[in-house]
Parts: sequence; structure tokens; C-alpha cells
Amino acid sequence: MFLTRLASGIVLLAIALLMMGVGGLPLALTLLVISLIAYKELTKALLCATKEQKLNGLELVGMLGIVGYYAAMYFGTDSTYLFMSIVAVFMAEMFLYVILFPKFQASQVVSSVFAFLYAPVMLSFVYLTREVSDVGFYTVWLILISSWGCDTCAYAVGKLIGKKKIFPVLSPHKSLEGCIGGVAGAALIGAIYGYFVLRQMLPDQPVVPIMAFICAAGAVMSMVGDLAASAIKRNNHIKDYGKLIPGHGGIMDRFDSMIVTAPMVYFLTMLLLRM
Repeated sequence: MFLTRLASGIVLLAIALLMMGVGGLPLALTLLVISLIAYKELTKALLCATKEQKLNGLELVGMLGIVGYYAAMYFGTDSTYLFMSIVAVFMAEMFLYVILFPKFQASQVVSSVFAFLYAPVMLSFVYLTREVSDVGFYTVWLILISSWGCDTCAYAVGKLIGKKKIFPVLSPHKSLEGCIGGVAGAALIGAIYGYFVLRQMLPDQPVVPIMAFICAAGAVMSMVGDLAASAIKRNNHIKDYGKLIPGHGGIMDRFDSMIVTAPMVYFLTMLLLRM
């Protein structure tokens, strides 16, 4: 199991590095595919459809909405198109709920809209960060540092000195020491990255403390994302979101932290780096 998980992790990391490095259409299409799978995993976990249904009307509208959202993101000239696509999905789900009443329950509609916002919309900030002019190629890596870097540091510190269980019911293996180590480790990696990579590009800005802060904040959100995804699984009594990734489970099992880290990195980058 360990070797399978390690091999899958290496492959995922290689794909992430390649797509983030290339950017543009390849990255957008990769995120679109990931978003569609994550959306379906979430709606299944949240009981948006019954076990007998492979795809119901709400999910179909959601998936079409995801395609429309990513098209608006890639081809649109400003954020107005993104807002329009998000509102369009909400209105379409409500329209379907009303005209087919009482086929769908309100909880199913809420689950479908929530799944759309949670995975596809949040994950799109990976692309938005990458496409920021001039520095996007360099700042997009902060998402990986904040999420997967935090995971690695938290795991290492937790194994070494972790004693105090911080979420005994939700995540029995997480310790306070591990959480602190994850945030501190991500901040340190971010500071080193800022010093050796971005300092030369932005000599008039204090990039080292800024990178450390962004990665620390992103690391906190990565843990929130991981725990939130775990809470959904526990609420609905499931072990994994899927079986797509050997040793890891589904897309949501592996990308749960990155999903919520990406928006944090994007907004903090836009706010703190004077571009």
C-alpha cells in the first residue's frame, strides 16, 4: 500500500508540475477534468443523487455549468463572465427544482450548488494564479508549497513529536505539534523560495516575509480543506470519495487541501505583491 501510494503521489506531483509550468490551455483542460470528477464525487457523497442513479438532472446541469465556467475563465476578458456563469448555474438549478417539483429535494439542490462552488470554482484559482501577468509562473508554486508542502511537514513533525490530539473525533491522527510544524514548514519553504526566486524579480518589495506569510496562511487553509473534506465523509459514513487514484482514493481525497489553498494564495498574491 505504501509503495502504491508513493508511486501515485509521484505521478500526481509530476503532472501538477508539468501543467502548472506549461499553463494556458493544457492547465485549464486538466483542471476542467479534475473539477468534473471532483464535482461528481462530492454530489455522490452528499447524496445529491440516489445510489441507483448514475447522473440526475441536477448533476447534469452542474457539469454543463462547470464546462461553461471554465470556458468563461479561459476565453473571457474579465471576471464579469465568471460571475455570470456562477449565477447561471444557481439559477438553472433553481429552475430545474421548480419545474420538476417534487422530483428533487431542496437538500439535493443545495448539495449540487455547493459541490459546484466547492471544487470547480475554488480549484479554478490555480489557473487564475498561474495566468497573473509577469509573476504568475512563479507564484503558482506557492499553492503546492502551501498544500502539499504543509502536508509533508505536518506528517514529519507529527510522527516525530506529535502528542496532543487536536481533532480526536474528526481526524484522530492529527496532532497540534504536526499542525504547527506544517504551517511553520510551509512558511519556511515559502521564505526560501522567495529569497532565491522572487527576490531578484521584485527587488523593491519585501518578498521573503510576504512569501512566508502567504504560504503560512495557505497552509492553515490547506488543513481546513483537508478537515472539511474529512468531515463530509464522516457525516455520510464513507471512507474515500472514490478509487481513481491508487493508494489515495478519489480526486477529493488528494486535492482537498489544494482546492481551498488556491483562492487564498491568489487573493493574497494580488493584495500583497504590488504588480
